[in-house]
Amino acid sequence: MIDLFPPFLLFVAGAVLLPLIPNGHPRALFALLVPAISAYLIWIMPEGLHGQFTLMGQELTLLRVDKLSTIFGLVFSLAAFLALIYAWHVRDTIQQTMALLYAGAAIGAVFAGDLISLFIFWEGTAIASVFLIWARRTEGAFWTGMRYLIVQVGSGVILLAGVVLHYHNTGSIAFDAMTLGSPATWCIFIAFGIKCAFPLLHNWLQDAYPAATVTGTVILSAFTTKLAVYALARGFAGTEILIYIGATMTLFPIFYAIIENDLRRVLAYSLNVQLGFMVVGVGVGTELALNGTAAHAVVHVLYKALLFMSVGAVLFRTGTAKGSELGGLYKTMPLTMIFCLIGAASISAFPLFSGFVTKSLILSSSVKEGHYIVWGILLFASATVLHYSALKIPYFAFFGRDSGLRPKEAPWNMLLAMGLTAFLCVALGVYPDPLYALLPYEVVYMPYTTSHVVTQLQLLFFSMLAFAVFMRTGIYPLQLKSVNLDFDWTYRKLGPALIKGVRSLISRVWGGLISTGLRSVNFGIAALERAHGAEGLLARAWPTGSMVLWIAVLLGATLLLNYM
Repeated sequence: MIDLFPPFLLFVAGAVLLPLIPNGHPRALFALLVPAISAYLIWIMPEGLHGQFTLMGQELTLLRVDKLSTIFGLVFSLAAFLALIYAWHVRDTIQQTMALLYAGAAIGAVFAGDLISLFIFWEGTAIASVFLIWARRTEGAFWTGMRYLIVQVGSGVILLAGVVLHYHNTGSIAFDAMTLGSPATWCIFIAFGIKCAFPLLHNWLQDAYPAATVTGTVILSAFTTKLAVYALARGFAGTEILIYIGATMTLFPIFYAIIENDLRRVLAYSLNVQLGFMVVGVGVGTELALNGTAAHAVVHVLYKALLFMSVGAVLFRTGTAKGSELGGLYKTMPLTMIFCLIGAASISAFPLFSGFVTKSLILSSSVKEGHYIVWGILLFASATVLHYSALKIPYFAFFGRDSGLRPKEAPWNMLLAMGLTAFLCVALGVYPDPLYALLPYEVVYMPYTTSHVVTQLQLLFFSMLAFAVFMRTGIYPLQLKSVNLDFDWTYRKLGPALIKGVRSLISRVWGGLISTGLRSVNFGIAALERAHGAEGLLARAWPTGSMVLWIAVLLGATLLLNYM
């Protein structure tokens, strides 16, 4: 039956057939059909467990269909569709096929009903996505891709260890709700946390996403981290430690985003902050909070993709995404500028934009459950998002000082993708009921209340005022040319330096021991030479009488010892 056809197989088939289609418009159109058909299949799939079969004594489930998996599957299909429009001009077979496989693996993981299937798709996303980084074909992109692959595959290895231990403890591989408290669940939790960019495990994101191709970054921003959010919501909803992890995630990237010069890295740090909101929602674990997590994941895929698209269009036309080298682009890229502003308004949760109707669900659930400090942290993070995402990026790229660059407007396909995404950001912000209808639980919530609108506008306007004051007084680090150190410095620089130092120390100690041993051996050989050499004492010709005397002495000593 067509309504039970696993959508991921559609992406695999598409990736296999794609190279056989003539490059250009026919291939790009064929690629677009894959996520479109996938969304239709997901929409008509009945709820329940489907696609079950037994492999080596284990029952695997390829399709576990419920509202949580359906909404993530739909937004992943939509993200793939929009990203492929954005990449219409790309003629690189590797990027085209790997984009399909990456999206397919993510969708397969969303519908996986067992931990073994989840692991296979989990690793599939890692292997497929790294080619979007390597497709840039530079030495830096190669090494960045290697670091990214090590982290992502490492997450899968930890997940597999957790699955094995979990099966040993429970005899089950079902992917259901779990409770922390055993090595198995901790391994699974950490594996999810790596892909979700938990604090101190996050640097692969800022390292890899800006290193990918222009279109690759847009695709990367949609799947891996949101898949991890889904996995946490499925497996660890209501786990209290996630509340504090998520709150930390909303705070620590703020400083880096403010001082960062590369605008794609700014968006990568901003992505960390938005993930923190979702993780808090998973940690709270109530129906309202999980609805907020799922809804915010949907709109985040859209507005973050829109921001990456607009900055990617600037990079595509100018060859740089550094704020210190941009400015004044509104003169020749006005449509890209407008789309960027829509994405900025959405991520900042302006009323009538998508972030406003989803972020408030998580904030309300935090207050309702008595997490007032966490609510305050999220409120502060909401204000700062406007500062470094909504104001800094458009200001440096399109306004600010005039860089003298006069590039062409973005290609038609990029404008179309940005236009469709911007339309969805506004449409969901104005009329969120269709989104609310897709959420896992019934939504009894009104985002457009007077107090909510007024409070949010006050927050946003005061943040805008702070930005203006900092700019006028010179406090804000304008167009700072620098390399910012994050936690990855510990394993990219400090770790190798320590290893090199220890290796040098061991080498010196070992060399000293070897030299001492050689000197001792040489000294012994010299002593033997002095005693037994041609001119040595023991090599001389002794008189016969002396020899008889020594023989008599030795014989006497032997007899004496024998007698005693």
